[in-house]
Amino acid sequence: METRTLASLNLNGIRSATGKGLIDWLKTEKPDIAGFQEIKANPEQIDVSSFEELGYHCYWFPAFKKGYSGTALLTRILPDFVSKGIGVDLFDAEGRVIRADFGDITLVVIYFPSGSSGEVRQSVKMEFLDEISKYLNSLKKDRPKIIITGDFNICHKPIDINNPNKHLTVSGFLPEEREWFDNFIASGWTDTFREFCSDSDRYSWWSFRSGARAKNIGWRIDYFLVTDNLKPQLKNADIRDKIILSDHCPVILEIDF
Repeated sequence: METRTLASLNLNGIRSATGKGLIDWLKTEKPDIAGFQEIKANPEQIDVSSFEELGYHCYWFPAFKKGYSGTALLTRILPDFVSKGIGVDLFDAEGRVIRADFGDITLVVIYFPSGSSGEVRQSVKMEFLDEISKYLNSLKKDRPKIIITGDFNICHKPIDINNPNKHLTVSGFLPEEREWFDNFIASGWTDTFREFCSDSDRYSWWSFRSGARAKNIGWRIDYFLVTDNLKPQLKNADIRDKIILSDHCPVILEIDF
């Protein structure tokens, strides 16, 4: 086995993030695998060669709606198998899930819906939580060693959000969302960051409003979770909160493959 570095980042637009130094960051961080969410572009709108020149095989899953959602997987390790979507048209049209198999380990990059725009999208978000659970539970039967990463749009615990009492009725910290997260973790998953850090002020997303990032008024909504059977292979997990490429920052996992 070899220790691999995995990275995940909600780009809030890959063209915007590229303009803010995404390529330079990849050159510096040198992740073996990077999962991106909210790419907001089709491959023909992206200078794909700039990623390929760094040694990455690139897999893109844009949304049907231009300039919206979408995920991507960049990997220096050639996968044995890649698939896109979970078989639910509503979510596959938004380009929310990419799966790749590497030997006996499966990586799934996920962009969970946001419910912040109102009741309709909150309902869609809750439906996604149900569907992604079904998808992953089914996947575990054949592929028991799984890493999932991405923007979950949920803070799991009070430690993961600034001023938790202020957000009890806000999408992203609702009781029903956190209950889903509790149940999901209890079904056999480990929050890798919390294996290495118990600090209460480590966040991965900050609003663009009111200087939230400078004040560290943030939310931890970007995760690497692994099936519990991978815990012995964990080496480190971190949040690169000094890297400014979007309103999110990269999250990192080091794990033996």
